[in-house]
Amino acid sequence: QVQLVESGGGSVQAGGSLRLSCAAAGYRFTSLSLGWFRQEPGKEREAVAGISPYSRSLYADAVKGRFIISRDNATNTLYLEMTSLKPEDSAIYSCAAAIGSSGGNSLLSSEFYTYWGQGTQVTVSS
Repeated sequence: QVQLVESGGGSVQAGGSLRLSCAAAGYRFTSLSLGWFRQEPGKEREAVAGISPYSRSLYADAVKGRFIISRDNATNTLYLEMTSLKPEDSAIYSCAAAIGSSGGNSLLSSEFYTYWGQGTQVTVSS
């Protein structure tokens, strides 16, 4: 069982930056694929970024060049550095974990992940 706890959300003006963190526990962190997803009320969950156990990363087109996903295997923490934020980035951001790795674009598929955090709200005002 993997437990995930997000932090770092908040309110920011357009053009600003935020860093989200996700603390993981309950399984060997270095064996986990990890991802960030977001969801607005009434809309479907969408992928933001994913990172494999070997630090291969993938990004959704909407955030490429603005967001960076990273992992710290020493502290069992996943990060999402968000810059040049836009109002359309406002959502609840959740981290997710899967044991092991998979090829292709699975890192951006919610079906690949088994474990989910509760989420943290990000609000970007214009």
